[in-house]
Amino acid sequence: MLLLGIDLGTSSVKVAVVDSGTHRVLASAQYPDTEAPIISRQPGWAEQSPDTWWEQVRQAIARVHASGVYNPADITAIGIAYQMHGLVLVDKKQQVLRDSIIWCDSRAVPYGDKAFAAIGEQRSLERLLNSPGNFTAAKLAWVKENEPEVYAKIDKVLLPGDFIALRLTGAATTSISALSEGIFWDFASNTLSGDVFGAFGFDESVIPEIRPLFSVHGEVTASVAAELGLKKGVTVTYKAGDQPNNALSLNVLKPGEVAATAGTSGVIYGVSDALTYDPGSRVNSFAHVNYSPEARRVGVLLCINGTGILNRWIRDLTRGDYAGLNTAAAALAPGSAGLRVLPFGNGAERIFYNKIIGAQVLNADLNVHGPAHLYRAGQEGIAFAFRYGLDIMRGSGMRPAVIRAGKANMFQSPVFCEAFVNATNVPVELFNSDGSIGAALGAGIGAGIFPDEAAAFAGLKPVQWIEPTKAGQYDALYHDWKQILQNFIK
Repeated sequence: MLLLGIDLGTSSVKVAVVDSGTHRVLASAQYPDTEAPIISRQPGWAEQSPDTWWEQVRQAIARVHASGVYNPADITAIGIAYQMHGLVLVDKKQQVLRDSIIWCDSRAVPYGDKAFAAIGEQRSLERLLNSPGNFTAAKLAWVKENEPEVYAKIDKVLLPGDFIALRLTGAATTSISALSEGIFWDFASNTLSGDVFGAFGFDESVIPEIRPLFSVHGEVTASVAAELGLKKGVTVTYKAGDQPNNALSLNVLKPGEVAATAGTSGVIYGVSDALTYDPGSRVNSFAHVNYSPEARRVGVLLCINGTGILNRWIRDLTRGDYAGLNTAAAALAPGSAGLRVLPFGNGAERIFYNKIIGAQVLNADLNVHGPAHLYRAGQEGIAFAFRYGLDIMRGSGMRPAVIRAGKANMFQSPVFCEAFVNATNVPVELFNSDGSIGAALGAGIGAGIFPDEAAAFAGLKPVQWIEPTKAGQYDALYHDWKQILQNFIK
């Protein structure tokens, strides 16, 4: 039996087809070829079209089928991973009412802050594990106040993965994990949060049917199945945000295990068995894929908005290519000859209490520094941002002995890997895995093809182990970088 995994990212959609018997990836594809744009009509705003996402999913599936190495009729279950915290609004005809306000949009911060005060800060942290901050519920509050004509037409509020499943199946469903990332879920009562719905004035009817994350979320409609070359009866059996899904794909399921990603944004994601929270909501806690009230598995998430997007910006600015710039940057000594970069140019950063401090390039010497210095300083700045956030997590008891990551995005860069392991002083295990593969295997769990998570990832083995060898040198560089940072976050 074959499994189809869909990974709805900010930059593109990637899909993979996995043989459930051998765990082998038969084919994968991505669409579009160039990074999808983010619509920013005002500074701090970030939107994308859900209908464009659906078209990208269709095109990616057509591409993977075109490989010709499997029979699409053998696909039995579909899993979906998706960019977290996005707001998708549909009417009673399941038509999209506006572009999605996505994860890195900053406009809703004041609405979350107001609700945080109204609910009570301690009560909010104890029951929601977060401030409402800039998450999906606060984004909905922004629409309610600023676009009342849109708000009045809402039938259902969806996360991005819920929307793709809706287009596949016609069924609107969600999960505790999805609701927790939107800050709609009360962990103390294990229900929708009356505090949040009361503070924002929402009606609970806008929330779709809540189903277990690993379960049937609908059967692909006959028309969509015919269009996508799938057989009748294929089911969607798994939906998870990209970071919980990335952790699943790396078999990070037990308390104390930690995963990382470095795509458009950068994330460290650790699993805890406690309802833990950061008093400043600088790192955030959500229900992990295997969370239940009886067996608490909470994902503690550090997010840095400005990661791969900075790397791409420098590449475009210098008109270079990733391979050439990585080679040139690797020839330079750590520290980039004094050039420093703060990578925070992609909206409000949670680690700075939702402040927007912008990306900064500092100490530039026009007689010394060139494109390679800028590229290396950018990657070092990203690694130092990870260290800054990891130190916050360490203060809450998350002390990883090793961090697992897929060998993808920035973890393909030797310069970044060196800076990351030495700045954090934590070794990294790299795996040939990605979000679409994790989503496919998640579908196998949800469909009952695998008896449990352990069986789904029994054959997972690291392809590379990277140890810190220059931790002292990078620690000194980090403290120099952090001293500069203090001038921008006071």
